[in-house]
Amino acid sequence: MRYLLLNTTACAALMLATGYAHADMAAAEKFLAEEIAGLSVLSEAEQKAEMEFFINAAKPYEGMEIKVVSETIGTHEYESKVLAPAFSAITGIKVTHDLIGEGDVVEKLQTQMQSGENIYDGYVNDSDLIGTHWRYQQVRNLTDWMAGEGKDVTNPGLDVADFIGTSFTTAPDGKLYQLPDQQFANLYWFRYDWFNDEKNKSDFKAKYGYDLGVPVNWSAYEDIAEFFTGRDMSHLGVEGKVYGNMDYGKKDPSLGWRYTDAWMSMAGMGDKGEPNGLPVDEWGIRVNDKSQPTGSCVDRGGATNDAAAVYAVTKAIDWLKSYSPPEAAGMTFGEAGPIPAQGNVAQQMFWYTAFTAATVEPGLPVMNEDGTPKWRMAPSPHGAYWEEGMKVGYQDAGSWTLMKSTPVDRAQAAWLYAQFVTSKTVDLKKSDVGLTFIRESTINSQHFTDRANKLGGLIEFYRSPARVQWSPTGTNVPDYPKLAQLWWQNIGDAMSGEKTPQEALDSLCADQEKVLERLERAGVQGELGPVMNEKHDLAYWNNYAKEHGSVAPRIKLANEKPAGETVSYDELINSWK
Repeated sequence: MRYLLLNTTACAALMLATGYAHADMAAAEKFLAEEIAGLSVLSEAEQKAEMEFFINAAKPYEGMEIKVVSETIGTHEYESKVLAPAFSAITGIKVTHDLIGEGDVVEKLQTQMQSGENIYDGYVNDSDLIGTHWRYQQVRNLTDWMAGEGKDVTNPGLDVADFIGTSFTTAPDGKLYQLPDQQFANLYWFRYDWFNDEKNKSDFKAKYGYDLGVPVNWSAYEDIAEFFTGRDMSHLGVEGKVYGNMDYGKKDPSLGWRYTDAWMSMAGMGDKGEPNGLPVDEWGIRVNDKSQPTGSCVDRGGATNDAAAVYAVTKAIDWLKSYSPPEAAGMTFGEAGPIPAQGNVAQQMFWYTAFTAATVEPGLPVMNEDGTPKWRMAPSPHGAYWEEGMKVGYQDAGSWTLMKSTPVDRAQAAWLYAQFVTSKTVDLKKSDVGLTFIRESTINSQHFTDRANKLGGLIEFYRSPARVQWSPTGTNVPDYPKLAQLWWQNIGDAMSGEKTPQEALDSLCADQEKVLERLERAGVQGELGPVMNEKHDLAYWNNYAKEHGSVAPRIKLANEKPAGETVSYDELINSWK
């Protein structure tokens, strides 16, 4: 990330110093020559044609000043520091692209929804809010927008079909509500060099009775975590204590994502079904056949506090305490992300690919001298309650969202900027910097074929059919801003030891149901809003699930640690091809 910040800042300063003096093709040509520099899936003539569209479409808004906002990650830093000044110079629309914490983005969005005050003209917010946007109808659905008020400012070369994440931003009504700007998955990260070391392999096999490899289940992950924690790795030149797990546990909004980002479904909480469990999803929320939320707690048919959920939280806490650096318990998502790159962590089950760019910097302990990584990424293992057909992982899809409370002309100007930073002209270069892919054409480009061996499996993952099994929060969640904050507050109590996992999850599901009940009483979501189930015991809901071909909520298993199972990484990659 440091490398990115230095270079984007320097590049932005250079552009301002040398100047894109006028909103015309000369400014666009300067941008194409100096910044894009041929790194695009479009030909030079096609790039110029796309820039001509932005210049002409922006003329009615020349001189307008707009504000947009996104969370602070490398891709958005590049947009804010490099692409926003370039767009302003090319179009004459002055863009201020603010970078704030993800929780703050959601808070600003929520405030604009509640007050009707136009705080920002465009938001990059997670597609996790698709259920919120669809039910409240306070954002412009882009399908109708592009055919109506946004028609004249919609790029003919936008090519919505080229975006890989539109299934996440399309509601059950078939309308596109958000346009993906960046995507990243959470995957399993491990030291490929350590796992292929003959001494490590033989010692592991002797102790556990099976091969050291990519863990298929949580039992194997736990065995590997135990094996490496405190292990003497001096034979590979590793100094200092080694840890078998990395995670974070600070009571902070990012702790909520740690669990809502598919951790519970990876454990086996919820129902089968892609992209999200149905009728019970990875938040433990049940819906009826009209997509109306009906409960979160076990006694209403939900799963937020069932045996699988308790298992999920218990394992995370145990591994954090037993196999992670002591400081990890006090870290946030952003603080913990770069730690594996320091060279003393063997594996991390819940590793976001957004940190890839920061983990391939030359000179890091996890990099070879030839620029290839000593680590690899693979699918995360699944827990004891998981069954074939359940969700296997999370994919973040930060997406452009236009609020209905934003005046039409300001929304039109923001839409131009959103399309500029996601355009085919720009996307290959932006992806080269941030490695957060949104377009099929970029993923399949020759550039990333050539770069693939330096990215630890990232390109292979995004080119594989397995990619579609990683998905964001789905439409069962009726009000993401209100419900998401309950997760980090309640699970934080379990992380700190103030409550047991069961107590914390009982409190969480009860708090979620209070929100659902308020929404039901208020009727603000109309026929899509919650309709709460009557309460029954677990035996009732377990029989109900069997009768309807589902599995949630779950009864506690007699054995929550089945035999460990691993697979060869190279065999796994070949299966993706």
